[in-house]
Amino acid sequence: MPAEQIAFIHEANTEVRKKELFSKVRTGQVRVLLGSTAKMGAGTNVQDRLVALHDLDCPWRPGDLAQRKGRIERQGNQNPLVHVYRYVTEGTFDAYLWQTVENKQKFISQIMTSKSPVRSCDDVDETALSFAEIKALCAGDPRIKERMDLDVEVAKLKLMKADHQSKQYRLEDQLLKYFPQEIETNKGYIQGFEADLETLATHPHPADGFAGMEIRGDVLTDKENAGAALLDACKEVKTSDPVQIGSYRGFTMSVEFEAWKQEYTLLLKGQMTHRATLGTDPRGNLTRIDNALAQMPQRLEAVKNQLENLYQQQAAAKEEVGKPFPFEDDLRVKSARLVELDTLLNIDGKGHAQPETVVAKSARPSVLDSLKRPVPPRSPEKKPKQHEEVR
Repeated sequence: MPAEQIAFIHEANTEVRKKELFSKVRTGQVRVLLGSTAKMGAGTNVQDRLVALHDLDCPWRPGDLAQRKGRIERQGNQNPLVHVYRYVTEGTFDAYLWQTVENKQKFISQIMTSKSPVRSCDDVDETALSFAEIKALCAGDPRIKERMDLDVEVAKLKLMKADHQSKQYRLEDQLLKYFPQEIETNKGYIQGFEADLETLATHPHPADGFAGMEIRGDVLTDKENAGAALLDACKEVKTSDPVQIGSYRGFTMSVEFEAWKQEYTLLLKGQMTHRATLGTDPRGNLTRIDNALAQMPQRLEAVKNQLENLYQQQAAAKEEVGKPFPFEDDLRVKSARLVELDTLLNIDGKGHAQPETVVAKSARPSVLDSLKRPVPPRSPEKKPKQHEEVR
């Protein structure tokens, strides 16, 4: 390949040179462009004829990989198929770098997708290698890769176990408080609806007639008069606090005014409360009130279904509570292996090198031992200079 078809982006050190270089890449005059992620990341629009991208090293952030790939997988590229190559040298520091980027991406995915039970994650940017880990990486020791994988798996299993324990505590609390309270509450609703249905049955409308309505002490048997009196009574209500205005078919009537909606709501109170939104038509309001009372059987059925659902949830909770963590054996085995690897690699649980015992291999004097010996006192005739004193 001719030298003039290969360019190094760092040589384009001005905006004019960079613009000219990008133009040559887009037209195909420059076929190979070399550069760093910082120089060739966001803003590098040379994708017209690109066919292959080569990542020679592993960046420190997952976003850098996305920026690199975004240079070639980009709208405007004339090639329908492109190639992305990533180079890794076995038994080198590359393994650790790619492992770190993977952990960071998992952390980011947990936050962005909300699909993980994990409540907290460690910032992987704070990961530090011990001397023992670097030594194992340089030597191509496969155990260091195993240890990094185990470290991630054990951390995940521990978080899953913590989530399992939280669910167990939540189930115990629901069995002690939530389900008994909700069941009793719904039983009370059922009794209330059944009592109100009996009240409604004892106050039916006469055949082709009107059961009558009591408003402000007046009993009105005509629909038109009752509807008009109801509207007049509503006009006197100016607050959201319910104001009692009369009774209808065995139920106490109250009216409340919602200022922000500018509408009146009629409350029919028996054992339960039944609501009807009022309009401006006197006859239409009476129909709305009867419709609200006619919905009681459906409301009763909904409460019965809710009660049955609560019983099923309570039974399921009783079956689940007290169950052990399903991956307990896996966690124990992997944790033990992680401790074993830490011992073999001379790493403690926090990734720091443990102090090694120095063993003399021969009778040759140790330099370290000589440094640890106490310094003999100096002779008085050779008093050291001031700047040579050690304190």
